[in-house]
Amino acid sequence: MSEVRTESAAAAPAVAGPPPRTGAKAPGRRLASAKQSAIGWLFVLPFAVLLVAFLLLPMAYAFKISLYRSTLIEGEVFAFLDNYRQAIDDPLVRQGVVRVLIFGLIQTPVMIGIALLAALLIDAATSRFSRFFRLAAFVPYAVPVVIGTLMWGFLYSKSIGPLSWTGVNFVSGDTVLASLGNITTWQWAGYNMIVLYAALQGLPREVYESAKIDGAGQVQIALRIKTPMISSALILATLFTIMGTLQFFTEPLILQPLNPGAITQHYTPNVYAYNQAFSFQQYNYSAAISFLLGAVVFVGSYIFLFATRKRSALR
Repeated sequence: MSEVRTESAAAAPAVAGPPPRTGAKAPGRRLASAKQSAIGWLFVLPFAVLLVAFLLLPMAYAFKISLYRSTLIEGEVFAFLDNYRQAIDDPLVRQGVVRVLIFGLIQTPVMIGIALLAALLIDAATSRFSRFFRLAAFVPYAVPVVIGTLMWGFLYSKSIGPLSWTGVNFVSGDTVLASLGNITTWQWAGYNMIVLYAALQGLPREVYESAKIDGAGQVQIALRIKTPMISSALILATLFTIMGTLQFFTEPLILQPLNPGAITQHYTPNVYAYNQAFSFQQYNYSAAISFLLGAVVFVGSYIFLFATRKRSALR
């Protein structure tokens, strides 16, 4: 009987004990995760404060005053969209928008083409001077826009400038747009070159070796392999260039004293809005022009992104 009991006891399933407390450390992990999140928000906090204080709040205030109109009798009165209607009907605003659109259509391909060419040349260079060329191309971007424009204004001067011997008036009505484009290209091509060069550095070098084995030359590799593979960086650089050209402001404002007849107070929408605010104290109308220009920049950027995305989908 004892043997039977022993066998039956051995055959009986063991009683399961309490499950292990696998989640015993979960509160500790949650506390550590919350601590890490708090540290992350502390790092973001200075940027967030500056963003709210110097961008979002001024934009909100500017939008508010764009909905009002200053009168001599009643003071500030609510005008809703009257300032925007006036800006749309203003021929000076339309002339400025058309001018920057023409400027962007010419300037953007030229700048991106120069930046791409420089990036491809530096990427293909194997000499020890490639770092020097990369730095030399980027240096103009490190120069403040105001200082760079003043320097080019001295070079363009027909009386004291070193280029006066050519007899060309670089700030005349026929040449001023090209002169401004030259300044912009000199200032920003290096920045776009660095963006494209960084994208080229991330490409796998094995692709180049395979292309060389197949008999492709440096030009074919640059045009058929490298350029298509950095299309995202090209789109990003082009988008930034479009946004910058539509907001053209500093260069024409600084060069305006050289030829006020050619570079008028309404030469670009931003210059026009600036003069309306600080020359004629039309702050409400100036804010409306600024927001209207912001809408044009948004629409233009969206059209470009939509067109490039559709083209990529067709491929």
